[in-house]
Amino acid sequence: MTRIRRIKHWDLYLLLLPTVVYYALLEYVPMYGLQIAFKDFKVALGFAGSEWVGLKYFERFFDFYLFWDILKNTVLLSLYELSTFPIAVLMALLLNQLVSHKFKRIVQTVTYAPYFISTVVLAGMLNLFLSPGSGLVNRVITMLGGEAIYFFGDSSWFKSIFVWSGVWQNLGWGMVIYLAALTAISPELHEAAVMDGASKFRRIWHIDLPGIMPTVTIMLILSIGNMFNLGFEKAYLLQNPLNISSAEIIQTYVYKKGLVGGQFSYGAAIGFFNSVMNFILLIAVNSIARRMNQTSLW
Repeated sequence: MTRIRRIKHWDLYLLLLPTVVYYALLEYVPMYGLQIAFKDFKVALGFAGSEWVGLKYFERFFDFYLFWDILKNTVLLSLYELSTFPIAVLMALLLNQLVSHKFKRIVQTVTYAPYFISTVVLAGMLNLFLSPGSGLVNRVITMLGGEAIYFFGDSSWFKSIFVWSGVWQNLGWGMVIYLAALTAISPELHEAAVMDGASKFRRIWHIDLPGIMPTVTIMLILSIGNMFNLGFEKAYLLQNPLNISSAEIIQTYVYKKGLVGGQFSYGAAIGFFNSVMNFILLIAVNSIARRMNQTSLW
């Protein structure tokens, strides 16, 4: 009976097929190539013919004199970026309280539009706005009596530029997710709270925030589980010899050594290490969340 029922719904399985094929070909099949992290890979010999070298390239990376600097840059930048996580939640809660639907749509459009700007264009915009000579930001600073700042020439500014430009670009997308979760909250709860004399702040704190907390928890788990994937494109485009001490992260180092330098096994080993760190964080945070509030990915 179950088999007959499945045949009847063949169209649903057919609809699912492109997704299954996509993940099978582009996510799982390439995992076969991870073995080159443990081999002295030679293109002419291929995967099967290259010699096994064990943990040689992992040890080489761990012994590299800049290993701790690269790891520190990656971790600090990840934590800095994670600290901005509540901004989208707060903005969604505030936007949900707006009475004027027209103004609400305007705010949503303005905050969501930067999400469609490509990383290359964003990097170009940042270079123009923060230019020490003709940049808009430095023009304002000099008009107020200050001295122009060479933002991309001072490594201490890199993390702030990277993180806050990301907040500006992705805030609208984050708000959409939480606003969608807020629409699932029953209006009757707010009506009852108003009848009891609850203020807007009390309604946000006791109704809206608990209502979207499962969504917030899932998004936080995904964010922490993806901490070491900071976005190679923007980090690489914003790098220069003057800020490289703060801008070099694991992903950009993998690109330079693995692809540009042609050290495929070394680059694969570093990339594998990066993925393992993300996996460990994901498992740990998911377990903690499941024990604390019963909300988790699995």
